Amino acid sequence: MTRYFSITGLMAIAVTAGASVASAQEFRLNYAHYLSNSPFVKIEQDFVQRVEERSEGRVAINVVYSGGLGAESELLGLVGRGAVDLAAIVPGYYGDQLLYAKALQTPFVFDSPAQAIEIADYSYTELEPFMDEMAGLRIHRLFHQPIDPYYLTGKSDACSSLDGLDGMKIRSFGSLIPHMMTAIGATPVTVPPGDLYEAIDRGIIDYSFVNLGNVNAYRLYEAGEVSCGPAMNIAGHMVTISDRTWQRLPEDIQAIITEEAALAQQAYVEWVEEVSAESIKAITDAGGQVIPISDEMLAEWQAQTPDLLDIWVEDLAKRGHSDAAAEVAQLWRERTAN
Repeated sequence: MTRYFSITGLMAIAVTAGASVASAQEFRLNYAHYLSNSPFVKIEQDFVQRVEERSEGRVAINVVYSGGLGAESELLGLVGRGAVDLAAIVPGYYGDQLLYAKALQTPFVFDSPAQAIEIADYSYTELEPFMDEMAGLRIHRLFHQPIDPYYLTGKSDACSSLDGLDGMKIRSFGSLIPHMMTAIGATPVTVPPGDLYEAIDRGIIDYSFVNLGNVNAYRLYEAGEVSCGPAMNIAGHMVTISDRTWQRLPEDIQAIITEEAALAQQAYVEWVEEVSAESIKAITDAGGQVIPISDEMLAEWQAQTPDLLDIWVEDLAKRGHSDAAAEVAQLWRERTAN
């Protein structure tokens, strides 16, 4: 008789004899996601499918969307404890725990999503503070979502100028992005992605601030028909696996997951270059309006904002990471200047 084994310890089910050893399921992994099930996460769905196929049925991955296994603010702790096996983690939501990872969501550092992912891959393979942070939290990074550029979405075209944004309530998150808003006289408001539609519709915020793919996925153009951007390039969430889970997987399964994660990372970068154009078409076809932010406006916005990488270094210095953070910032500046 073949036994099913759940890494999280949630289920052990006996099945009838006769299934071939090659196709016997050995590991059922629960993958906790904060986003809804939409085409915006197709690359991750493809990753899951390829791992299952290449393992010849030995691995089954159960993806639970929209916070069904835990809220955005809970997922890091859940995957670190092994309560879930995989999780999509937004670094900016965990500013006091992901001290280094959150820097990948710093405004005005990266000039494109691809550059943000290049720096993320470099940091997690070459820089000890990033690797040590993962080890300390008992998680293993697989790949990052290269998020498409961020847009402001609301009910008026005031987002087309900095003067128009003065005094507005704008969605924000993390410890660094709020500085971008206060620098132009706006008020940052924390709102989870799943609540943005209602927040715009009811006037809780004047503008959401989220990538254009999610403006489309969450149909935010229905609540606020005007989107202005692009205004920010950062890395998105990272797909992680619990160390507890990772250590229990045999080497051949680890190799499959590692190889497919690398392929997913490459596919994600290629995909994100297409998604903005597709999202603009979908939004405008549905009656929304997309207003480009001029290079001059973006340059002025950056000029009014303090150097946020310096603010990150100062924050980490207070936590005993002065030299390491300063070195990371310097290395990033050198690589992004090329």
